[in-house]
Amino acid sequence: MDYIFNIITLLGGLAFFLFGMDRMSSGLEKMAGGKLEGMLKKMTSNPFKSIILGAGITVAIQSSSALTVMLVGLVNSGIMKVGQTIFVIFGSNIGTTLTAWILSLTGLESDVFWLKMLKPENFAPAFAFVGIILYMLSKSSKKRSIGSILVGFAILMYGMTLMANSVSPLAETEAFQELLIMFDNPVIAVVISTLFTGIIQSSAAAIGIVQALAVTGNITVGMSIPLVLGLNIGTCATALISSIGVSRKAKKVAVVHTLIKVIGMLVFMIPIYTANAIFDFSSFDRSIDAVGIAAMHTAFNIINTVILWPFPKTIERLADRIIKENMGHDKQSFIDERLLNTPSVAIHECFAKTAEMAQIAQNSIAAAMELIKKYDSRLHEKILSNEEQLDKFEDKLGTYLVKVSSKSLSDYDSHQVTMQLHTINDFERIGDHAVNLLKSADEMNDKGIGYSPEAVRELSILTAAISEIMEITTTAFINEDSALAKKVEPLEQVIDRIIMDIKAKHIVRLQKGECTIEMGFILNDMLTDFERVSDHCSNVAVAIIEVQNNSFATHKYLGGIKLSDENFISDYDSFMSKYTAQITK
Repeated sequence: MDYIFNIITLLGGLAFFLFGMDRMSSGLEKMAGGKLEGMLKKMTSNPFKSIILGAGITVAIQSSSALTVMLVGLVNSGIMKVGQTIFVIFGSNIGTTLTAWILSLTGLESDVFWLKMLKPENFAPAFAFVGIILYMLSKSSKKRSIGSILVGFAILMYGMTLMANSVSPLAETEAFQELLIMFDNPVIAVVISTLFTGIIQSSAAAIGIVQALAVTGNITVGMSIPLVLGLNIGTCATALISSIGVSRKAKKVAVVHTLIKVIGMLVFMIPIYTANAIFDFSSFDRSIDAVGIAAMHTAFNIINTVILWPFPKTIERLADRIIKENMGHDKQSFIDERLLNTPSVAIHECFAKTAEMAQIAQNSIAAAMELIKKYDSRLHEKILSNEEQLDKFEDKLGTYLVKVSSKSLSDYDSHQVTMQLHTINDFERIGDHAVNLLKSADEMNDKGIGYSPEAVRELSILTAAISEIMEITTTAFINEDSALAKKVEPLEQVIDRIIMDIKAKHIVRLQKGECTIEMGFILNDMLTDFERVSDHCSNVAVAIIEVQNNSFATHKYLGGIKLSDENFISDYDSFMSKYTAQITK
C-alpha cells in the first residue's frame, strides 16, 4: 500500500513544480518588463534574428506556451502577420529546452564540494532563504521580483526532487513495470505523453517527470524518444485552447505551432524506428539519464528547426488548408485580451495605440486651424471622423488599461499604465476642441463673415504657437522624451500671454468699430479652445516628466519650475521672443 503514498507524493511534487514555475515565470516577466517590449520592437523578417528573439523571450518568461498565446493575441490584434510568427516559434521551441538542462542537475553525483552544490537539494534552500528575505523586506519592485524568481525556482526544484524521490520506490511495483512495457510501444508512448502534457499544460513539468523516471534507471533510449516527442506536441494544447474565438489568421498561429511539432515528430519517428526495425540498434535498450533526456529534447528542437527552416511558406499553406475560410472571423481585435497574460506586451501595445491617439489629435487640431483659414468640407469630415476614432480609443484603452493595472506589474510597467491613463483623456479632449473650432469655422462660413486683416495676422501667430506645442507634445510622448516635454510648459505660458494680448487688441478694435460683437463672440470661443488645447498639452508633458520621477505631484512640479528652473526661464524667454514680439508689431 506504500505505493499509494508515493503516488500522492508524486502529485504533490508536480503541484510544487507547477506553482514554482508559475512564480518564477511571473518574476522573470516582471524583470523583463520594458526589455521584453524592446525585444518585440526589434521584430524583423530576418529568420535568424526572429529565432534568437523567440528563444530569448521564452527564456525570459520561461514558457513557450505563453509566447505562443502572446503571438496568437498579436496576430488577432493585427500587430503581426502569421508568417512573422513561424521563426519566432522555432526559437521558442529551442529556448524552452533550457529548463530541461536545469532540471538535469537533479541526477548529478559527485563528492567534490562545488559539484555537490550544483545539486538542487543543496542549493535550492539557499535560494529560497535569500529570495524570501528580498521578497519580504525589500521595498524595491525589482528586488522583490528577484526574490520571487529565487523562491519560485527553489519551490520548482523541491517539487522536482519530490517527484524523483517518489518515483524511485514506484519503479519496483508491478503496476509501474506494466506502464513501462506500454512505453515500449512508441505510438502509445507518444499518445500518453501528448495527452498528459496537454492536461497539465506544461512541457517543463512533463519533461521533469520523464527525467525523474530516468533517474530510476528504468527508462531506455527507445522509450524516451516518443515520450520527449509527445510532450513537445502536448505543449501546443495551451495555444490551441487560446485560439478559440479569435480571427482565422490568429487560429493559424496555433495550428502552425502544432504542425511544426507534429511534422518534427513524424520526421524523427519514422526514419529512426524504421532503421531500428531493420538493424535492431542495441543502444535503444540502454537506460538514459536526466542529462540524456535534456540533450534529446534540445536535439529534437534544433534539428527540427534546421529541417523546417526552408519551408515556412509550406507550413503556412498547410495551416491555410486546415483552417477553412468559415473557421474564425476576419475582424481584428483592438488589443487582444490574451495579451493580458504578458502585461508588459499588453502595455506596449496600449502605448502604441495611445501614441496613435496623439497623432490623430495633432492632425485634428491642424485640420481645424486650416479650416479657419480656408473652409474645406473635406477637412470638416476629417475632423469629425478623427473625433469618432478618439472617442473609441479612449473608451477601449481606458477599459483595457484598468484590466492591465490589476495585474502584477514591474515599476516601469506600472508607470507606463499611470502615464497612459493620465494622457488618453487629454488627447480625446484635444479632439473635442478641434470639433469646437470646426463649429466656429462652420458659423463663419454659413454667415459669410470673417476677421479683419490685423486679427487674421494675430491668429496666424497663435496657431503657429499651437502647432509647435502640439508637435513638441506628440513627439515627446511617442519618444518618452522628458527633456523635450519640459519645453511644453514654457510655451503654454507664452500661449496664455498671446491669448491675453489678442483679447486686449480685440477690445481696442471693438471700441474703434473695426470689429463686430458677433465676431467677438466667435473669437472668444476660439481663443478658449486654443487655451484649453495648450493646457492639455501641458498635462501630457507633466505626465511624461512625472512618470520618470515616480510622482504625480503636478501642482508642486509646475510651481517649482516656474520659480527656480533655469531651463524653464530660458525656454520661456526664447518662446516669448519668437511669438509675442510679432503680436506687438
